[in-house]
Amino acid sequence: MSTAMTTMDSPTTETPVFSVSGLWKVFGPKPERIPADQELSALDPAGLRARTGCTAAVRDVSFDVRKGEVFVVMGLSGSGKSTLVRCLTRLIEPTAGTIAIDGEDVRAMDKSRLRELRRHRAAMVFQHFGLLPHRTVLDNVAYGLEIQGVGKAERRERAAEVVAKVGLEGMEHRRPAQLSGGQRQRVGLARALAVDPEVLLFDEPFSALDPLIRRDMQDEVARLHREEGRTMVFITHDLTEALRLGDRIALMRDGRVVQLGTPEEIVGSPADDYVREFVREVPREQVMTVRTAMKPGDCGGPDHPGALAPDAVVVDAIKTVADIGTPACVAEKGKCVGMVDHERLLGVVAGVTTPAAAPDAAVGAGSRAAGAAPVPQKAAPDKRRQATPPSPRTSPEGPRTSPEAV
Repeated sequence: MSTAMTTMDSPTTETPVFSVSGLWKVFGPKPERIPADQELSALDPAGLRARTGCTAAVRDVSFDVRKGEVFVVMGLSGSGKSTLVRCLTRLIEPTAGTIAIDGEDVRAMDKSRLRELRRHRAAMVFQHFGLLPHRTVLDNVAYGLEIQGVGKAERRERAAEVVAKVGLEGMEHRRPAQLSGGQRQRVGLARALAVDPEVLLFDEPFSALDPLIRRDMQDEVARLHREEGRTMVFITHDLTEALRLGDRIALMRDGRVVQLGTPEEIVGSPADDYVREFVREVPREQVMTVRTAMKPGDCGGPDHPGALAPDAVVVDAIKTVADIGTPACVAEKGKCVGMVDHERLLGVVAGVTTPAAAPDAAVGAGSRAAGAAPVPQKAAPDKRRQATPPSPRTSPEGPRTSPEAV
């Protein structure tokens, strides 16, 4: 049975892997004046550019990335998502705001400490691979370890292990030109994994791949996360990809986060018309869960064979109710917590049932999710993750604001 991730309700004092607060990145003359000036910071992109010559690629963004989750930053071209992920390790210097990794101030790091962060703690996987054409697969994967000063025998041994992990065993001695696009992307992923980073940063890594290969790579990322539980920050413009991979999604527009929540929260409770239009063509039954549709209460039976889990997706629940011909029990830890019938399930599909807002759903620019909570391990990619993105005809994409705001 397919399951969907849900938001954990109980807060914890565990330090987030990344904590971002009031982050700005402004391109143009005297950029530091923009965040400090209430009037200038309130201008829309066109007004700000006309008045100051500046472009705010990231505007007052705040969020926490929890240990072990896949945190997706999603937006159309020009939304600021790629600028944002580069600010996390100061590949692009922020203009204002705070960034912390495990509680340590990233903006206060000197050059030596920053190199250590990039080499050991946060590895990046780029869209265009960045492989060295004269090196073999094995030596490309071992390159990060070589930079760290790891001995040749040890780094080649570790590289071989990771090459096998990403499904390239037997190709260790090929060069990038001898590989397909998907295989080259696997080499890039293996290179990032080889240094055993605490967090993986993905900047639209699969957008240049063919659809079937892209799907395979998404499955590969989901598998690695399921097996290792490694924290991931994933940048994408693809709504389908965001819904398949993300535990939580930050949806950006014009440098701001317009909504932050689980896939179910984004689809079920869009924050505004922009988000609503974005998710309008998503099949709700593949994202929304039984918890949204059920009527709380006890079925009264002594046991609950064949009961639905609260996190089962609605499309599976519809089949179950159709098969048994009666309302189905929803059970958690052996206890009935509610009932669900055709009427309530179809109400969710039609969008007439409003799901309860989870405590950590955050809406609006600069908003932050509530205290970090433990993230359960993600199930294998399932029907919930097959949602269809909006067609170009209905896409809310506006004009690109700046070459830098990507």
